[in-house]
Amino acid sequence: MDQFLRYTIPAMIVGIVIAVLFWVFSASSKPGNTNPVARYATGELENLDTTDLGMPATEATFVNSVGQTVTYGDFSGKTVLVNFWATWCGPCEREMPSLAALQTARGSDEFEVVTISVDSPEDRTYAIQRLEELSGGVLDFYMISEDPSGWDIIYESGAGGGFPTSILIDADGSYIAKLEGEADWTSYEAIGLVDAVLKN
Repeated sequence: MDQFLRYTIPAMIVGIVIAVLFWVFSASSKPGNTNPVARYATGELENLDTTDLGMPATEATFVNSVGQTVTYGDFSGKTVLVNFWATWCGPCEREMPSLAALQTARGSDEFEVVTISVDSPEDRTYAIQRLEELSGGVLDFYMISEDPSGWDIIYESGAGGGFPTSILIDADGSYIAKLEGEADWTSYEAIGLVDAVLKN
């Protein structure tokens, strides 16, 4: 009996290990895990949402620093990282220097960080000043429109869940991914995501 147990127990353990390994490899090779962007949803970008991947970006409007109407279409041909922020939002202010650093490192004819303030119109001057301070003058100022449809750019972009929210849009004007909450945009994951999108 002892000899039987001596061979049976190790054989059972080996069988269990093989079954677990088979299950792990099967799960990781399913077609649902082939999204090339979703693999960057780790570390700083662990909450990256690719649900709207490939959907056309909204045509809702916002305004630039001198009040001219702007849409995402004005950035056609560029991949843009749109960041919704406010001066009253601590996490927004904390992540702004890393967005500026990303713009410095990767900003070009192919990529731009676009920061859209959701501050109230009476705080516009302060918001412009604060962006200058937080970004070292690297980022251009944009703001939601003052008209009743001003918040459309937020909701139609999928940023209604709070601030900061960042939306990545490709050069053809389609959504790539969304990230709700603060992130370090100089992290390995963030730079890797931007580089991968620009490469493809």
